[in-house]
This record gives sequence, structure tokens and C-alpha cells, in this order.
Amino acid sequence: MSKHDLQARPIFHHKRESIEAHMSIVFAALALTRHIETATGMSIKRFVTTTRRYREVIIEAGEQLITAADPLPEDLHAAIHSISQPRRAH
Repeated sequence: MSKHDLQARPIFHHKRESIEAHMSIVFAALALTRHIETATGMSIKRFVTTTRRYREVIIEAGEQLITAADPLPEDLHAAIHSISQPRRAH
């Protein structure tokens, strides 16, 4: 997956601090991507494409909060559950 896949624009940094911060974010995203792929067995592109379709809306009606969301398909529910589980030491 690339910035193009995410429809992200190029980023240009000139200061060392900005470059280091950007690289930290990139490596954190890479680590998170690998964790998602390992935990779910899905490619990151498939995971992003699948999850992008689902939204949750919270509506405030008076003093009530109402949550409206499409139900997740079982495979996506299982994938999200597997991501949140702590990894076991080998």
C-alpha cells in the first residue's frame, strides 16, 4: 500500500526535526500495518478497503445519545477482534 492508495499528497520537509518526526510516523504506520496483516491474515489494502465502507454516527437527541451504524460482517468483526487481542510470547 502506498500514499497513492490512501490518496495522500506528497510531503516535503526541510528541517531535520520535521524529517525525523515524519520518519517516526512512517515507521509507526509500517509497524501497525504489519500487526494488522499478521493478526487478521488480510492484506492491508484489503483491510482498509473493507473497513472504509463502515461508519458509525452518534446523534444527540435532547439528552439521549443514539448510535447508528451498519452491522459489521462476521469476517470484519473477527478481524477487528483479532487486532485488539494481546500477542502471545513465543
